[in-house]
Amino acid sequence: QVQLVESGGGLVQPGGSLRLSCVVSGSIRWINAMGWYRQAPGKQRELVASITSGGSSNYADSVKGRFTITSDNAEKTVYLQMNSLKPGDTAVYYCNSNVRLVIGPARDYWGQGTQVTVSS
Repeated sequence: QVQLVESGGGLVQPGGSLRLSCVVSGSIRWINAMGWYRQAPGKQRELVASITSGGSSNYADSVKGRFTITSDNAEKTVYLQMNSLKPGDTAVYYCNSNVRLVIGPARDYWGQGTQVTVSS
């Protein structure tokens, strides 16, 4: 069984910063990629940023220059540093990881989500 546990969400004023963390645990052979998605009320879940095991990253246009995704492969942890936060960033943020188990094909796993609220 694979578990993704997120932390770091909360309430922050516009212009502020938050750092999200996500730890992946379980019977993992290797991690192909990790990423962050978000879902605001009434909207579809969208990709925020992703990073491969080789370190290649990808960002949504709306967060480029403000958010930074990093990972620690040895610790099976992915981070999302969010700076210059805007009210439009308010959403539940979900950690995602494409994982190859000891037995079986690679598949996606999701965390439970952490709320980020940007408001004055």
